[in-house]
Amino acid sequence: MRRRPRWYYLVAALLTLWGLAGCFACFQQIRLGAEAMGPASAYDRAVHASLPVWYNQVYAATVGFSAAGGIALLALRRSATLFFAVSLLAVAVQFGWLFATTDIVAHKGAAVVLPFPILIVAVGLFALWFARRARRRGWTR
Repeated sequence: MRRRPRWYYLVAALLTLWGLAGCFACFQQIRLGAEAMGPASAYDRAVHASLPVWYNQVYAATVGFSAAGGIALLALRRSATLFFAVSLLAVAVQFGWLFATTDIVAHKGAAVVLPFPILIVAVGLFALWFARRARRRGWTR
């Protein structure tokens, strides 16, 4: 195994914290429902009520695999690549279903609805890229 740059651990720790923050947000949504992000409108409650049974399971997979990927990076494990790939797949299912089956973008506007999902996908793509780079460079085993 090749020597890692010092900043490797900082990036791995930040990705782990990102995943754990996602786990907390998922837990809050399961626990509080539509009110997880503050007072919910009637529209928010209706969208939340329309979520299929599997939606929270996909959300949990998204954030759980993301956190596992970060932890795997900290543990210098190559499995981080697989964990981040599965997390991104789950993100695609989660947001794909939401945007394809609801009118949330039309109702709330793209400027309100899209920035955070775009950030989530961007961080997921970065995490996958970073895990692959760590693997290619011999920083993980």
